[in-house]
Amino acid sequence: MNFEFLQTRVALFQGLPEHRLRELAEGSRVESFAEGETIRHAGDEVHALGVVLGGEVSATVEGERGEFRKISLLSAGDTFGETALMSGKGELADLTASSDCRVMLVPLTLFRSHVMAEPKAVENLSRNIAERFHRVVADPLSVAAIARKEDSSLLLALKSERPECILVLNRGSASLKWSVFDTAGSGESTRGQIERIGIAGTRLTQRGARGEIIRELPAAGHAEAFVAMLDALTDRSSGAIAALSRISAVGHRVVHGGEKFTGAVLIDDDVLTGLDALAPLAPLHNPLNVEGVREARRIWPEVPHVAVFDTGFHASLPRHAFLYGLPYECYAEKGIRRFGFHGCSHGHALLATAQFLHRRPREMKVISCHLGNGASLCAIDHGRSVDTTMGFTPLEGLLMGTRCGDLDPGILLHLECHEGMTSGQIQNVLNHRSGLLGLSGISSDMREIEAAANSGDHRALLAFKVFCYRVRKAIGAYVAALAGIDVIAFTAGIGEGSVGVRAAALQGLECMGIYLDESANRQATGREISRISTTESPVTVLVVPTDEERMIAREVLHALSRDYLLRASEACRTQPIPIEVSAHHVHLSQEHVEALFGVGYQLSQRCLLSQPGQFACRERVSVIGPKGRIDRVRVLGPARKTTQVEVSMTEQFVLGIHPPIRESGDLEGSPGCTLEGPAGRVKLNQGVICALRHIHMTPGDALRYGVRDKSTVRVRVEGDREMLFGDVRVRVDPSFSLAMHLDTDEANAAHLSNGAVGFIEKVQ
Repeated sequence: MNFEFLQTRVALFQGLPEHRLRELAEGSRVESFAEGETIRHAGDEVHALGVVLGGEVSATVEGERGEFRKISLLSAGDTFGETALMSGKGELADLTASSDCRVMLVPLTLFRSHVMAEPKAVENLSRNIAERFHRVVADPLSVAAIARKEDSSLLLALKSERPECILVLNRGSASLKWSVFDTAGSGESTRGQIERIGIAGTRLTQRGARGEIIRELPAAGHAEAFVAMLDALTDRSSGAIAALSRISAVGHRVVHGGEKFTGAVLIDDDVLTGLDALAPLAPLHNPLNVEGVREARRIWPEVPHVAVFDTGFHASLPRHAFLYGLPYECYAEKGIRRFGFHGCSHGHALLATAQFLHRRPREMKVISCHLGNGASLCAIDHGRSVDTTMGFTPLEGLLMGTRCGDLDPGILLHLECHEGMTSGQIQNVLNHRSGLLGLSGISSDMREIEAAANSGDHRALLAFKVFCYRVRKAIGAYVAALAGIDVIAFTAGIGEGSVGVRAAALQGLECMGIYLDESANRQATGREISRISTTESPVTVLVVPTDEERMIAREVLHALSRDYLLRASEACRTQPIPIEVSAHHVHLSQEHVEALFGVGYQLSQRCLLSQPGQFACRERVSVIGPKGRIDRVRVLGPARKTTQVEVSMTEQFVLGIHPPIRESGDLEGSPGCTLEGPAGRVKLNQGVICALRHIHMTPGDALRYGVRDKSTVRVRVEGDREMLFGDVRVRVDPSFSLAMHLDTDEANAAHLSNGAVGFIEKVQ
C-alpha cells in the first residue's frame, strides 16, 4: 500500500498518524472493478468506507422511466459511503466504475476507531456529508430514486461488515433444527433437523447445496442429537462446512425474553442467568432453549452466541394492548402482561411482504397470520407490532394443534374446584389434549383433520370450522384495531399449505375490502410468495413462506454489528444527551395557515427552537375532537407540506381521540380532528398522532454513539430516581441538533423538565 498516496491524496486521511494509517490499510481490502461494473447499488446497506485508489467512479441515480443521470464523478483520492455510514441510510446513488479502477474498502469499525478519532477528519467528514446530502436532497430525481430504493429491496439479504458463517439453532422438546448461512456465499443455506429425540423413530434430515442426508438414529437424548448434527454438518460429501471452526457465530431461538430482553442480545454468563430466571414464563420451552445454548457454547466457546427471542418483535406493544384486566399490581409487581410469540415469523412476513410489493415496511398496515401447530395473528402498524393474539404464554388466542386458545378462566376454577383436577392435570389438558386434537379426537395435524372432514367425519369438520372461525374473528378485530389494513399475509404450515383454511378464514370479509381470488388461492403452494386476492381487492392477500431461521440469522448480524459499533464507541456511552419536553403543538400546511388565519397570512416567529430552522409561532389554534377541545395550542413553523397535530396521552382522553404512536410525518391511517383559528375552521381527515420518543442527532453524533438512523435505543435518565426509557427512535440528519424529546405526560411522570440529560444504555 502506498502510504504517501493515502496521506497526501486522500483528504480524509491527512493528519492521521502513520501507525494508524498503516493499521487502517492493513485491515482494509482492495478490490478491482472493470469498466461498467457496479460497485454499489443505491439503497444498499453500507458497512465500509470506499476510497478510490485509481481510475474513476460514477455516481448516478435512476429516473422513473429507467433513465440514469450522473450526479458526480469520483477520481483517485475521493471517498464514498460516508453519508450512508454516518446516517445509517442506504447508499444514496448507484456507484459504477467509469474506467478500470481500484477501490479500498475500510471496515466500519476501523473507520470509527482510526478516522473518527481525529478531529480534523471529523470536521472534513461533517462538511463533506452536509454538502453531499443537501446536493442530493435538492435534486428531485435523486430524492425519488432514494425513496424507491429505501427499505424495499434486499430487506431479507444477509449482509455484514465482514463475512460470517452463521449457525442457527432451534431446540424443541423432541426436536433439534439447524440452518447454516454463509454471508460470503451465494445466499444458499443448509437446513437440517432431528425429530422424535428420545423416542423410537428418531430421524435426521439435512438438505443443502452439496446434497441431502437422511439417517435413522437410535432413541437417545439431546446430547447425542448434537453429536449427530455436528457429524452431518461436517459430512465429507454432503456437509455444509469443512470443519466446525468454520462457524463464526451461532444464533439461538429463545421463546421468551420477558421485559428484560426486547431484542437480540449477545450471550454471556449474565445473560444466561437472566434466561434461567425467565424459565417460569415458558417452562416448556425456555429451559430447553437455554440447555441448547450451553451445549453450543461448549462446542464453540470462542465465537459469539446471540439469543433471538420470539417475544422481541412485540416489544412495541402499547400498554393498552398488553395489559390484562387484573389488578395493576399483577403487572407492576409480578410482570403479568401480554408478551406475544412467533415474533421471528411475523417479522419475516412483514419484510417479505414489503419486498414483494416494493413498499417500505413503515408505510403499511399488515395482519400477519402465523397458522401452524402453534398459531397467532399479529397486527402490524407501520412496521410496529401493536397487538397479537398470544399473551402471557403461548396458550392464549387462536385454536391450535393441541392448545385450547382463548377460554373463560372460570373453566379452570371449575375444573379444579368441582372436578378435582390438579394444576398439573389442567396444564396437560390445556397444552397437550385440547385444540384440533381435542375437538376432533383424530389428530393435531390440519392435513389429517381436512382429510377426515372430507370423508364426512363430523368432529373433524367441527374442529376445522372452529379453527377458521377463530382466525376470521381475529382478522376482523385487527382490521378495527388498525383502522383499516393494506395486507393480510398467511404464513407457517397451515397458512402456507391449506387452501381450505385460507378460504374459510376470509369468507364474508368483502365488507372489509378483502376479496379472495379462488383460482389463485387453489394454485398457491406456499413454496414461493404469491398473491391470492383479486386485482380489484383494496386489501392485498398473500401467501408467504415462513423463514424464521433467516430472520434469526439477520438478527444475529444486527446484534454483531451493534456490538462492533458499541465497542468502538464505548467511551461515548457516558456522554449526556440533553432532554427537551415537547408540549402539544400543531404543524400547519400553508393552505391551512390561510384557512385558519386569513388569505395570504404568513406565520410569525415567537422564538427559535433547538432544531435549526424551526421556531415556535405567535399563532395558536384550538384542537377540537368528538368529545372535547384544547384551546391555545401553539403552532410551530415553518409551514409544512402536511398538517400534523401532536398531543399527549391525557389530551387524547380530553379530545375523545385515540391516535397511534408514530414518528413525525407518519400520518397515514391516523385519526383526524377539527382545527379552529380566528379566520375559520379546518376539518382534518387524518393527522393526529402521539409522537414516538425520539432523539435528534447529526450523522457525526450517530457514529460516535454507535447508532444509525431508525435505530431503537434504551435511554437511562438520572435524577431523584433512575429511569429507563425504552423504544426511543433515533433520527439522523445533518441539520439536527442533539436532543431527546419526551411528551409532557412522560416527563411529568418521571419528574423531568428541560435541562435534564439522558444516556444511551443499549441499542434495542
